[in-house]
Formats: sequence, C-alpha cells, structure tokens
Amino acid sequence: MSALKRGLIVSCQAVKGEPLYGYGIMHLFAKAAKAGGATGIRALVDDIDSIKDEVGLPIIGLVKECYDDSEIYITPTKAEIDRLLKTKCDVICMDATLRDRPAGETLEELYNYARANAGGREIMADISTIEEAINADRLGFDYISTTMRGYTPYTKQYQIPDVDFMAECKAKIKNARLIAEGGVFETSHMEAISKINPYAVVVGSAITRPAVITERLLGALQLED
Repeated sequence: MSALKRGLIVSCQAVKGEPLYGYGIMHLFAKAAKAGGATGIRALVDDIDSIKDEVGLPIIGLVKECYDDSEIYITPTKAEIDRLLKTKCDVICMDATLRDRPAGETLEELYNYARANAGGREIMADISTIEEAINADRLGFDYISTTMRGYTPYTKQYQIPDVDFMAECKAKIKNARLIAEGGVFETSHMEAISKINPYAVVVGSAITRPAVITERLLGALQLED
C-alpha cells in the first residue's frame, strides 16, 4: 500500500534567504493546503514533525544541504538520510540525477542505505532526464518525480512544466509511480498534466511562496502614466 495518496501534493518549504525562512510557520501553510484538498505535503527536515502534528497528511521529507564537491543538494549523503530517519516523514526524497555526489558516494549506495534503514518508509527519486528515471526505476525507488527537470546544467534549455517529458517518463518506468513536479503554476498546466494521468502532482511555488507569486504577477503588470 502506498504511503502517498493520489491527488495534489503541496510543497511547503522556505529555505535560507527567503522571506518566510526561520519563522516556523510551514505547518500553517500545510494546514491551508489540507483545507484546499491537498493529499500530501513535501517538506524540509526541520518542518516535518510540526507539519505532521498539524495536518496528519503523508509527508515527503528532504534535506537541502550544499557540499563543495557536488552540485547535488537534495538529501545528498547518508548524513541527511539519518536526519530524515529521526522525523515523522512517510517518504524519503533524494536527488537521483546522474551527477557526482559528495565524497564520491554513489546513488546506488545511498539508495541501498536508505532502503535498509527506512523502517517501512518509501523512497522518492528526483530526476531530470529519461535516463535518470529509468535508472531510478531499476534501483527500486517507489516514486519518481520530475522535480529536477530544468534545474540540472544539461536540462536548463527545457521549459517547465515539461509535460511531454512527464509523459515519456510514465511510459518508460515499469514499477515506480510517477510524480509530476516542476513549474506548475496554472490550471491549464494541471489540465495538461491530467491527460497523462500521473500518480500525483506536486505544486510548490505557485501556492506557498508569496514572493515568487508577487514577482510573477508584477512581471505581467503594465501601467501607463
């Protein structure tokens, strides 16, 4: 039985440097998301337990940590896995792109470590290419999310949401459940994604990042003197 329910999962995150960082209010964003019908929450490690206590929804947990020897920052090493294991998250999420990881650790090593210690939790792969999706499926990830599409150096040329990419991922993976994520801002995006019938859709910035929403709307505003 899957930890995540089908539907809309809302990413409730505020990282260092953002206006809402450090105020401990992500559980309130999650509460609002639940009231709107969200079936799950994607959250950073320090907010997981307060969100779980507030809404009781399934939580995808991740750690954002930067290392000097790698571009990967989403749950990049075993140390971040250990931090997530101390929380109430239901799904452990990690970057599953085929880039070099910190200290020469491999994705397969990290996946095996997470699986051996997960204690019944499921595991999610954030990917950016079909090759990465197929590899994550081969390793045994429970969910594959298109999160990193457009955010790796070799996919920056693609506009998101890349619905065609999402559809190809669904066609190519055999066992994992597809999570559509990345750049979903409009109802038209959701309608297009619905046609490929992913397991679930994750939306973050369009719901829980007021500064990004404000900037996006302001960019379309044209006033005349």
